Amino acid sequence: MNIVFMGTPDFAVPTLEKLAQSSHNILAVITQPDKPVGRKQVLTPPDVKVCAEKYNIPVLQPESLRNDNSFNEIKSLAPDVIVVVAYGKILPKNILDIPRYGCVNVHGSLLPKYRGASPIQSAVLNGDKISGVTTMFMDEGLDTGDILLKKETEIGENETSAELFDRLSYMGADLLLKTLEGLENGSITPEKQNENDATYTVKITKDMCPIDWGKPALVIHNQVRGLQTWPVAVSKLGGKDIKIHSTVLCEKSGAPGEIISVNPLTVACGEGSLIIKELQLSGKKRMDSKSFLLGHPLNTGDKFE
Repeated sequence: MNIVFMGTPDFAVPTLEKLAQSSHNILAVITQPDKPVGRKQVLTPPDVKVCAEKYNIPVLQPESLRNDNSFNEIKSLAPDVIVVVAYGKILPKNILDIPRYGCVNVHGSLLPKYRGASPIQSAVLNGDKISGVTTMFMDEGLDTGDILLKKETEIGENETSAELFDRLSYMGADLLLKTLEGLENGSITPEKQNENDATYTVKITKDMCPIDWGKPALVIHNQVRGLQTWPVAVSKLGGKDIKIHSTVLCEKSGAPGEIISVNPLTVACGEGSLIIKELQLSGKKRMDSKSFLLGHPLNTGDKFE
């Protein structure tokens, strides 16, 4: 197939690489404009652009798709299909109607559950046991198009959203190739989404970071896992912000927020407790708890706020 690929972050890179290494022909890659990154605001290209340039694929970075120039440029390429993976913008109808096989999206959830921009983090934050990827035809709605294929995977008890993110990106790449094959040979029957089962994700923000130690350990554990690697769960200790990067469930009990052991570093919750594996003092490097305690001694009875 002749393909126009649309995507922006690292989640889209495995799919682009699979396509580039396949028998399909990538006519062009469309991604978001370069953006300033970090404290020094260095102008940085999207991960997809870096990947495309490695394979010498032409790159387009329009500020908007809702103008004649963008439409005409894409239409002139005459793609059989447009593949979209985490592009970051909703496609207007005139672009959706260009390819004869339609626009196919790879989404990081088992639709219609978790439509929207944060499906992977939401699955971990909510303590789901199962996640997966879905390929679908795109329409004018937000992840509302007909489903083509799905693939499930179990979420590990201590797996972070960042780790799941990586796994699903590769699963999505494989599923996309199967989807294109099925569209070409006519073996896929698109399935309407059940609107009664639809759920929508919320934007991940720093407001979600503060830990309430009065909540059950499992809820806090899911918060820590779900907010990796950004924006990261946080708590105060001695008036200082401490980022909590990794935890393990424990059955010991005590007053919420109280350190009930320093070997290993264990903090009591509303129900149960958590062993803190990795943490980070604000402005310092992330480290394991043993290393942290060497430079910042804590005692049993000290309390996280």
